[in-house]
Amino acid sequence: MSNFFSDNADMQFQFQHLNLQEVVEIIEHDYQEHRQYNYAPRDYSDALDNYRKILEIIGDLAANFIAPRAAEVDESGSHLQDGKVSYAKGTRESLEKLAQAELMGITLPRQYRGLNFPTTIYIMAIEMVSRADAALMNIFGLQDIAETIHKFGTSDQMGEFLPGFSSGKYTGAMALTEPDAGSDLQAVKLHAYQTDNGQWFLRGVKRFITNGNGNVLLVLARSEPGSKDGRGLSLFVCYGDETVKVRRIENKLGIHGSPTCELQFNDTPAQLIGKRKFGLIKYVMDLMNGARLGVSAQALGISQAAYEAAVNYARAREQFGKAIYHIPVVTNMLIDMRVTLESNRSLLYSTTKIVDLRDKLEAKIIRLKDEGKSFEEENERFKKVSKMAALLTPMTKFILTESANQITYDSLQIHGGAGYMREFTIERLARDARITNIYEGTSQLQIVAAMGGVLNDLLAEDFNEKVEKIYKGSLSRLADYLKDIRKIYLDCLKYILDKNDIQFQEVAARDLVELYSYQYVGYILLDEAELEPRKIFIANRYIVSALAKTRSNAEAIKNEQFSDLLHADEILN
Repeated sequence: MSNFFSDNADMQFQFQHLNLQEVVEIIEHDYQEHRQYNYAPRDYSDALDNYRKILEIIGDLAANFIAPRAAEVDESGSHLQDGKVSYAKGTRESLEKLAQAELMGITLPRQYRGLNFPTTIYIMAIEMVSRADAALMNIFGLQDIAETIHKFGTSDQMGEFLPGFSSGKYTGAMALTEPDAGSDLQAVKLHAYQTDNGQWFLRGVKRFITNGNGNVLLVLARSEPGSKDGRGLSLFVCYGDETVKVRRIENKLGIHGSPTCELQFNDTPAQLIGKRKFGLIKYVMDLMNGARLGVSAQALGISQAAYEAAVNYARAREQFGKAIYHIPVVTNMLIDMRVTLESNRSLLYSTTKIVDLRDKLEAKIIRLKDEGKSFEEENERFKKVSKMAALLTPMTKFILTESANQITYDSLQIHGGAGYMREFTIERLARDARITNIYEGTSQLQIVAAMGGVLNDLLAEDFNEKVEKIYKGSLSRLADYLKDIRKIYLDCLKYILDKNDIQFQEVAARDLVELYSYQYVGYILLDEAELEPRKIFIANRYIVSALAKTRSNAEAIKNEQFSDLLHADEILN
């Protein structure tokens, strides 16, 4: 029997080099949790053993239970009848299996029946589930709903909602988007009003809501009458009861097993999460950043499935007396796919570790405050990793979701005409991949979100340390290439800043963000190559290619290839 965890050598490598000691120590309260829960880990080694066992369980379920049902789920999809949504049979069965295995509250504390695991382990689980069935991830991955209630809700709210998520009784949805408020959430109009007794109610319409039929909904609503921007928005939690009508399920290109709904709230009772007016600027931004990591893992899982399909087909398909696997142009495509997969996985888990550290340092600071202890050192580190997370999260989503579309495209190309037929998995994967660089913020919005950190050279201190580091053997040549990339980036950055033209910065943003990513990912791979000889090839292929792309990016920026964009109205009219 296959297992999407133990069969994946690169995921095994990432797991073996997690370096989450500090994060786990904070989560486990210096490993004192075992005094209350005898199954809690007693040290870091014990925690890693727990994580591995759970990931093996998920890997087994993903490979042998979820994946075999994915084609039927895609064919059947979800259905709406009499205002009620029903999942495909395979989706229901998979959710039941995951709930029975107690995998629906991975990051939630044990007091709410959760596993109390770091975000990084949760993202590994999402990657494997997505490799099996990307649509199921859109339900399984909405555990972020519960995490938001845990982070910002009251103790009563946590007690009311979180055990239901952990048991699998509840599924959730983030009800943010509206017909006239897609990426621009400041334009949200759904009305939240309060009666004399303090009870909140919701009235209005939400659209394009993933798993909108969920039992528990987090809803962004306008709580301040007369307001028109994000400062008038608050976040609410409510049940998907009879006052919430599913008006339609969208007929989508892919991800058929996940219902995307239009919802009408008819004076729906709700509870305020956190403080009024902080709905968008704090709570939703936190929620969406978590969702962006989830979609990044979804894209990576789809990419892994597409790569495996391409390799297997290329080895089996014979043309001109030999397997097409041995045709150099096909072999080269497969190698590029593999290098992209592994470099993307390195980026994703580097980012999740930063996010984990940020979140756990914040929790530690709150605890130290409550205990009346000093937290200055933790606070300084928290500020630094918060900025890093704010840069790396959108950069990761941009890179991994764009890559998923390219990898599925190339995999279908390797399949030839057969891949265009529904009998082959790649046809579904190509359709499923297409949404990943659209929802939870398009690639263009991720570039905008990352651009501030890139313009400020946020990682300069880290890069400067890497530049001074001595890499041995063949890695020294790759280190020199990364120094060249660094110099070219700094030259382009100076060129852009000297122009002092905001519009030019915006049109050059994609190329500059890509330049920054080459440096960050390149150094991750270089460090990994020091640990594992197999990674030397990955680092070499990635960095050599990145240097060529760097020169192309720089050419586009400095030759002002974008100058036509400054006169778009004249050209397009």
